[in-house]
Amino acid sequence: MERMLSAIKPTGRLTLGNYIGAIRQFVKFQDEYEMYIFIANEHAITVPIEAKELRQNTKDLIALYLASGIDPEKTTLFLQSDVDAHAKLGWVMTCMSYMGELQRMTQYKSKTANGETGITAGLFTYPCLMAADILLYDPKYVPVGIDQKQHVELTRDLAERFNNRYSDTFVLPEPLMTTVGQKIYSLQDPTKKMSKSEENPKGTIDLLDPPAAARKKIMSAVTDSVGIIQYDPENQPGIANLLTIESALTGESIESIVARFEGKGYGELKKAIGQTVFDFLTDLQARYKDIMASGQINEVLQNGAEKANYIANKKIRKVYKKVGFTITK
Repeated sequence: MERMLSAIKPTGRLTLGNYIGAIRQFVKFQDEYEMYIFIANEHAITVPIEAKELRQNTKDLIALYLASGIDPEKTTLFLQSDVDAHAKLGWVMTCMSYMGELQRMTQYKSKTANGETGITAGLFTYPCLMAADILLYDPKYVPVGIDQKQHVELTRDLAERFNNRYSDTFVLPEPLMTTVGQKIYSLQDPTKKMSKSEENPKGTIDLLDPPAAARKKIMSAVTDSVGIIQYDPENQPGIANLLTIESALTGESIESIVARFEGKGYGELKKAIGQTVFDFLTDLQARYKDIMASGQINEVLQNGAEKANYIANKKIRKVYKKVGFTITK
């Protein structure tokens, strides 16, 4: 079984877009691949964040992953900070990287272009740690969106550079791009991706939003003046986005949904999708609350850390030997 690795940074609340675009796919992948998923809490401090908020975000992420169907018997779920090898290999990868490469990375490039001040060295070098995160586990695939593809490309470059300098050590990972139709857009601006960092709260549905509030957001979603329910992302992005949400949560094809609402108005469509979202969040949050109260999280993380450390420590020992950190052969 080929290995797949994914991570998420605990810097905000998970959205419906995160569930449909990623988590839902991971639930399927865990039956097809040897899955490793970690909470990238070391990446979370590249920008200021309160310790209390980071702890709560981390717990919420784990509980929501489990509530969504991630099975710790099939998937190794762990905290990045519980595996020291991440930071160790991160430094080695930093020393393998060139300034020009890191200056081209999207986050640093966009922040400097916008004239932002107070940018930390961590924000500049975090792609090196991200490369280490991946290379420790020799995954065949890393599922990413288009905005993260360059990080996997840098990881491949660093792995190849290390292999050429010190001999074969790392597997070159392949980015697994998410398929068409799985990206969920803002309910208020359907040309932009639904994001944890969106400024307008009406545009994003958080997985921990009160279900009634989420339903209300669906009812106030931006649509258009065309007046026909059809899947046309270019001319009717708002309606296309709502149809995608309904299809993803119910399993019904978009074509079938369109046929079901033929001749009906946008209000009826929104009412139905609002109820779908309400029911989905109600069920998900009930499982989330049970998990948070059960103490399961600590057990899952302990078991995950043991499995992850076993693999990561073997890799870091090999790396340390090759670069000369260990004085015995």
